[in-house]
Amino acid sequence: MSRQALVNRQSRIIATRLTLHLSNGVGMGDAVGALSALAEVWPPGGKPLFINCGSHCNASILDWMTPENATLEFSAAILLSPHGPDLIAALETWQPTVCLHFDPQAAQALTIGVPYRFIGFDAHCFTLSQLKLLAVRTRSLGISIAFNVDTHEDFRACIDAGMTAAAGWFFTSPSGVPAKKLSAGQANIVRVLNLVRKNADIREIEDALKLDVAISYKLLRYINSAGFGLSCEIQSFRHAVNMLGYDKLNRWLSLLLSTASKDPMAPALMYTALLRARLMELLASGLVDKSEYDNLFITGAFSLLDALLGVGMEHVLEAMRLPEPICDALLGRGGRYQPFLDLALASERDDGAAIADQAAMLGLTATHFNRAQIQALAFADAMEF
Repeated sequence: MSRQALVNRQSRIIATRLTLHLSNGVGMGDAVGALSALAEVWPPGGKPLFINCGSHCNASILDWMTPENATLEFSAAILLSPHGPDLIAALETWQPTVCLHFDPQAAQALTIGVPYRFIGFDAHCFTLSQLKLLAVRTRSLGISIAFNVDTHEDFRACIDAGMTAAAGWFFTSPSGVPAKKLSAGQANIVRVLNLVRKNADIREIEDALKLDVAISYKLLRYINSAGFGLSCEIQSFRHAVNMLGYDKLNRWLSLLLSTASKDPMAPALMYTALLRARLMELLASGLVDKSEYDNLFITGAFSLLDALLGVGMEHVLEAMRLPEPICDALLGRGGRYQPFLDLALASERDDGAAIADQAAMLGLTATHFNRAQIQALAFADAMEF
């Protein structure tokens, strides 16, 4: 599976689109089996997940016990095909949440009686004026969403045209000319991080935290979030050190650097950084020593720092005392963490073959990889504020 993030007007990721890539000789029965294998890790109360099976989709998809937060995507061509009546009858029986892909046959598909919750428009196939007109015409039939949005400008145009959300990874590319140094607030977080990494005295770290009360507040919010899973509430930095130790605390302090962002897309960027961090950690489970899990998490969390902070990655890393494998991966220089970052990035591109090749290189099965993605999504949901 690969993913697309659905981003709303407030720059928040409100849903995820999962695309199932079926290789030659693999049918919908196999796809249903792959989805069913995710039942144990599927987040029941998480953000909506759109399931896109492309042209392979047929009535067999309804053999899957569709979770309440799953939306099934169908093209008009499938609904109007010779096998369409069977699919329509099954949809009327099971009544899952449905998204209709709008295409030249969509007008006819809108009249067949299937209740659509969403209407999806491929941004590559329509002009801005067409999207505006279609958004108005379909408003009473379903919530309008644009898929495959490539740039910040295209995202804003789709939202202005009346789309409720736009799906794509347009926001992960740095916008504007990157700065050469960190701001004062960013530099202070880096100072605290460096103190933690060298196991400085608690009092010295607390003094640094007092220079920016907001850092302490945000840190405690992260640690006490559902994603952390502690059984008691952490009341202070000293309490956090006693409960977690410096190594675990380092990963959560690393997330604070992202909160210093002034980028309007910061909410979506932070969610994606959290997802990458957890995904890399899960993918590496059993493949590297446990002592390296935190470093893999930090590699994923820092993979969007250039976009978040508006500072070139090399300048961010110059200010930090990070292990060499983290820096090598973030700068694209290879190393033992690079394959895990490459796989995390591949999961955000619509290239099933590339994902399969990268996963196979690490000895990971499709089931292992897909489960890790779902678990990482649930983690990012739980950590978001």
